[in-house]
Amino acid sequence: MSVTVDRARIPVPVAQPSKDAARRSGQRSGRRVVLGALLVLLSVVVFWQVDLRANEGRSFLAAARSVAAGQVIADVDVQVVRVSNVSGLVLLPADQRSQVVGRTAVVPLAVGSLLTAAQVGPVAWPPAGQAVIALPVKPGRAPAGLAAGARVVVLVVPPATVGQAAGPVGSSGSDGVRRGVATVVSVEAGADQVGSLLVTLLLAADAAEAVASAPGDVSLVQLGPEG
Repeated sequence: MSVTVDRARIPVPVAQPSKDAARRSGQRSGRRVVLGALLVLLSVVVFWQVDLRANEGRSFLAAARSVAAGQVIADVDVQVVRVSNVSGLVLLPADQRSQVVGRTAVVPLAVGSLLTAAQVGPVAWPPAGQAVIALPVKPGRAPAGLAAGARVVVLVVPPATVGQAAGPVGSSGSDGVRRGVATVVSVEAGADQVGSLLVTLLLAADAAEAVASAPGDVSLVQLGPEG
C-alpha cells in the first residue's frame, strides 16, 4: 500500500524594482534624450558657423536701378549683395565699386542684375572714334522688337532713289544712299506718328556724320551676332 503525500508548493518571491530604482532609470533616460537634443543643436550651430565662414567676403556688385546702354553708371546705380554660389560667373567684387562708378554700361542693366566686367565699358562715352546719333524711323522701317544692343545696318534712302542698290558701308554711292553699321543704344516711341521710333545709335564718327546729314527716310536692318 502506497501513500501519496501532497506537499504544499511555496511560492518563490520575485524581486520587484523599488520606486527609487524606477525613478533613477527614468532620470537616466531623460538625461539621454536631453543630451541627444543638445548634440543635434550643437551640430546645427557648428554647421551654420562653418557655412557662414566659408561664404564670408562673398559680396558682389549689382544694379540698384535700371541703367540704359551707354549711360554713365552713378554711385546710386550700384548696390552690394551677398552671393553664396556664383555658379562660375565672373562677377565684380564689392571692393571694385569705385572702379565701376563713372564708367558706362555696355548693355542695359536691369534692377538687381549682378554686374560682370563685360557689362562695364570705358569711362569715355562715346568711345574714341565713334559717335552717338538719334534717328527718327517711320513705321515699318525697323524690325519688330528692336532693342538696345542689337547690331543694325542703317540705310538713308532719298525718295528719288527708292529701289536702287545701296553703296558700300559708311559711304554713298551714285544713287545717293547712305549706309553704315551701328549698335542700338536705345529705342523709344517717336513723337511724329503712331508706330514711329526714335532710335539712338552708336557708330563710327565719319559714318555717323554722313548718315545724320543725309536727306531721306531711315531704314534699319538688324544683323545677326556674326553679321
